[in-house]
Amino acid sequence: MKNRNLKYPCLIAALYFGINVSAQETRKDTATKETQIEEVVVIGYGTAKKRDLTGSIVKVKGEEVNDKPASNPINSLQGKVAGLSIVNSGQPGSQADVRIRGTVTIGQTQPVYIVDGVFASNIDFLNPADIESIEVLKDPSSLAIFGSRGANGAIIVTTKRGKSGRTSVNLTSSLGVKSLDNKPDITNGEQFRTLYNEDLAYQGLPAYSKFGLFNADTNWLNEISKKNGILSQHNVTISNGSEKNRVSFSFGYQTEEGSIKYEDYSRLTMKFNDDLKITDHLRAGFGMTSSYGKLPQLRGFGGALNATPVVSPINMVAGDFYGLYNSLPQDIGAAQIGNPLALVEGFKNTQINRNLQFNPNMYIEFDFFKNFTFRSSYFVNYSTNNGRGYTPIFNIYIPETNTAAFYSGNSRTSVSQFENRNIEFQQNQLLTYKNKFGLHDLTVMVGFETSNLDFNSMSGGAKAKIGGALGQIPNNPRFWYLDNDFIDDTTKTVNTAQFGKRSTGYLGRVLYNYANKYILNASLRRDGSSVLSPGNRFDTFWAVGGAWDVSKESFMNNVSFINTLKLKGSYGDLGNQNAIYNYFGYPYYVAGATGIFGGGAYPALEPAFVVNPDLKWEHLKSYEFGIEASVLKRRLSLEATYYNKKTDGLLDRVNGINSFYLNSGAIEAKGFEFTAGWNDRIAENFTYYFNGNLTTTKTLVNQTLEDGYIGYYGSSIYQQGSPIGSFFGYEVEGIFQSYADILGHAASTIGDVAPGDFKYRDINGDGKISAADRTVIGNPTPDFTYGFSLGGDYKGWFLNADFYGVYGNEVFRSWGNGNTFAPFNYREERMDRWTGAGTSNWEPRSFSGSGYNQQASTYMIEDGSFFRIRNVQMGYNFNRDLISGLKLTALKLYVNVQNLKTWDHVNGFTPEGGGGAVQFGYNGSGYPNPRISSVGINATF
Repeated sequence: MKNRNLKYPCLIAALYFGINVSAQETRKDTATKETQIEEVVVIGYGTAKKRDLTGSIVKVKGEEVNDKPASNPINSLQGKVAGLSIVNSGQPGSQADVRIRGTVTIGQTQPVYIVDGVFASNIDFLNPADIESIEVLKDPSSLAIFGSRGANGAIIVTTKRGKSGRTSVNLTSSLGVKSLDNKPDITNGEQFRTLYNEDLAYQGLPAYSKFGLFNADTNWLNEISKKNGILSQHNVTISNGSEKNRVSFSFGYQTEEGSIKYEDYSRLTMKFNDDLKITDHLRAGFGMTSSYGKLPQLRGFGGALNATPVVSPINMVAGDFYGLYNSLPQDIGAAQIGNPLALVEGFKNTQINRNLQFNPNMYIEFDFFKNFTFRSSYFVNYSTNNGRGYTPIFNIYIPETNTAAFYSGNSRTSVSQFENRNIEFQQNQLLTYKNKFGLHDLTVMVGFETSNLDFNSMSGGAKAKIGGALGQIPNNPRFWYLDNDFIDDTTKTVNTAQFGKRSTGYLGRVLYNYANKYILNASLRRDGSSVLSPGNRFDTFWAVGGAWDVSKESFMNNVSFINTLKLKGSYGDLGNQNAIYNYFGYPYYVAGATGIFGGGAYPALEPAFVVNPDLKWEHLKSYEFGIEASVLKRRLSLEATYYNKKTDGLLDRVNGINSFYLNSGAIEAKGFEFTAGWNDRIAENFTYYFNGNLTTTKTLVNQTLEDGYIGYYGSSIYQQGSPIGSFFGYEVEGIFQSYADILGHAASTIGDVAPGDFKYRDINGDGKISAADRTVIGNPTPDFTYGFSLGGDYKGWFLNADFYGVYGNEVFRSWGNGNTFAPFNYREERMDRWTGAGTSNWEPRSFSGSGYNQQASTYMIEDGSFFRIRNVQMGYNFNRDLISGLKLTALKLYVNVQNLKTWDHVNGFTPEGGGGAVQFGYNGSGYPNPRISSVGINATF
């Protein structure tokens, strides 16, 4: 059993290291710090000097993600930005759960992504090596410009473009090897036989008689795991530029093997940008980002966790069935779980999934009347996912009867197909006025934007003909279509879906400062959408922010140790485009009452819901205030912010005799963000830095549909007065040690009780245990998250490390809790079960036929706090004189280890659990975030 008893490593680390610096400050020397106040950041529909902004925008340089072993660049931001929560999955091609400043809706949680100006649902199609910078926008004054898309925050990605100068060729390549850590602890064969026979004894049954036949000791996790999976990344970027024309082209190729056999992922990426200066006042450009991915045939570890460990994977007994995969014992799980290795091996390479993403964009921009600039931009976002699959048939050995049978009962092969296609066209027209007059600095932007999205999907399946002359469908991809001679047309099914969305936005923003001391930012946007009911499709969103640069005041002239000191605050009304349904004004039809016509029964059709003409987008009222400072010749930077976000008018569906959608309920998220860092040069050839961040988050449901209303989402709830997504169940006081103990406790109405069962708390004091005694038993939102990094550089040698942790959240263990209808494998903790008075006051007896012990309770709650060494990199930047003979201008060699070690308190692959807005933080054993050890090279010609 793992040693998970390191006492609160994350809390100790957080208290010791305290606070962090924003990611853009890493590895900057003091000279660079002197100019940081002039740093330009990307904001919605433009750029601005950071000193002219009143909000919380964090810029992450591209080099922070360029050389990390991750297919999705967002994964590499974990722990680097205060207020940004990222829950990663190690499964190839997966998308992270991303939340900015908590959860404030019951719909979706993801921020809006903007890649080179175009809106996107994620950035998994981007090559990390192509990224110039990532800006994370968190406050109302920076988000209101996105209107109905802004409530969950924004992540803006800018890709690399050509620069003026000589032709440059950059080559990067890395090769990594995966290894697994923190495997779940499950019982071995001997332990399983002990517990299972105890289960039978509690039922008054004799011991299982076939353990002489099933005497193996199989760890199914090891059987299906991919040992030493390989990950590789290779990229080439060519750029050239002159005063008139700047061009950049890049090509990337990535491969990754998953943690389960045959989970192979590969992706090609291509990016092209061309910026043309036609005259001193006229500019134009064209760009394109595209990717083509071969997606993996995804598997999970659930079957391997639950499969009984007493059977060998393959029959090795001589005879007619030698070499077949063994079935699990017919009495112990075979009806619910197939041989996990048979599933992985027998179905290997039987799914072909492809993804294509194509994002062209263009713009034209010109200046007029000295202070005006007009920019017209056009974007296309085209993506398609398609796939073909095959279900083979093969025999599996039944040890009890010495016979063979079809795996999973399939006697006919079958095929399936699907395709999902998105095409979105976006355009915006922006007019900007910039002017400085005296001590006044003013930028005004107004614009107009439209977006048109069309979605189409198709899926279908068919089986082979019974007794057809051609036989089964061959295991050959050329036949994996719904239209071929092997198909039984009577089994063919086809489903389609499609929808369209149209939106319009009018936007404006003012950036003003006086004497570089008094700063005002204001944004206004009016959005219209085809999703809402006619007559109520437009809504208005706005924000205003102010800042005071105290360090510019004359009374600060003699305070030499303070270099900058800025007070800031903002307030805004943001929107959340939480589209539960795409046509709220036009409900689809469902079967209603049945009528008899001509002797036949015909169902009447009726609307699925009643149209609410007053339905509108959710509104988020948000504010923040904080302080930014740099001291000691800018070597130490500090920032502290308090934020508060409250969503009103949650968009929800009410089901009943007449179902309808309405705006009801309110959710609040609030907390503090602290960032700080130290950056210094202590010798001519030695620089070092320390950065970190700490964020507190508290969520609360302030209002629901009505008093006393509870929304149930599995073992999570949506309830007034509780944190969003709270776990709901019974409180365990201990274990009943005797029948006298049972008689002295509140009587159970939820199942029969015997010694060795849980003792649930009588919450309402009515003298009985019932559903009314369920209460909040855990909060999936951490009290705080933190990250810190440190590193140094000496004569070209460098070493840096990133750390990340969370503290104070609970995780709901949804696996290995026992089952009343299927005998699965056990968690190893079950060996500490109750076997008699005084033997245990936490692990119950091995069997509870009534399901009493399987009720959601604090027994399933685990401490979700953890601490992780996120990334360690060491390498050497060659001196230019040493490599000039190789025609190189730069050369970097490095070794990198990601997810080096995680200390946690859960029994599972990972303590992290993403999910939806309400149902998240579950430990279903998960999918591992593997340790990746890699070597890499970065060369520039």
